Amino acid sequence: MTTIHPTAIVHPKAELGENVKIGPYVIIEDQVVIGDNCQIDSFAQIKAYTTLGQNNRVFSYAFLGEIPQDLKFKGEQTRLEIGNNNQIREFSTLHRGTSEGQGVTKVGSNCLLMAYTHVAHDCVIGDGVILANCATLAGHVHVDNFTVIGGLSAVHQFVHIGEHVFIGGKTGVAQDVPPFMLVAGERAKSFGPNVIGLKRKGFSKEEILALKKASKILWQNNIPQKEALEKIKAELGELEVIQKLLSFIQKSKRGIISWARHKTS
Repeated sequence: MTTIHPTAIVHPKAELGENVKIGPYVIIEDQVVIGDNCQIDSFAQIKAYTTLGQNNRVFSYAFLGEIPQDLKFKGEQTRLEIGNNNQIREFSTLHRGTSEGQGVTKVGSNCLLMAYTHVAHDCVIGDGVILANCATLAGHVHVDNFTVIGGLSAVHQFVHIGEHVFIGGKTGVAQDVPPFMLVAGERAKSFGPNVIGLKRKGFSKEEILALKKASKILWQNNIPQKEALEKIKAELGELEVIQKLLSFIQKSKRGIISWARHKTS
């Protein structure tokens, strides 16, 4: 049974599924769809043109579907679409898309957006993504499945972050991050494959070793990128993880991050 606290303000045209729980002082506007078994905690706001799937929990003071922080936005009917089984923690802000993007901001399923995270207009977040406290995505950022972005990190607009990436805390990401990599630094640098994360997700020893070899060829052999990619394909290209790595780099529009050069004494 759906329950709405008497202090909540829910637009009569908002669509609520079964067993939805709306807490005190929540505001839900028109053109909102909330799926079954969602919980919206006290003081959260869900603005117009927002859709939530099933089994989501929106914690106190989170703001979903606010208009973009984009001076070119003129009130067009763009959307925020959120999948299933997500946790959106306190004071997080997720904004609608713009007409210059695809008109929609998307969050997949099984994601955790910790307190004070920000997802700007036209971002696309895959499944199983974690944004730690105060992680910030500028407009048009794409984050692929099972990636973790550390606390206080900031991602530049139009950046693409591949799958199974781990980005350490307080990292500024201004270029694309290839899949399966571990990234950190004031300006994001690669430290090679995200070994611990890949092991936890069941990647084989062969796949991890291949990614280690590929990252050395790509970043540490001091050869042009085109030549490095050809060498990786020739030596390791039969593996799917390597095919995904090569495809990502070849499609990159901003260029990929550089290698973390260790200081020597």
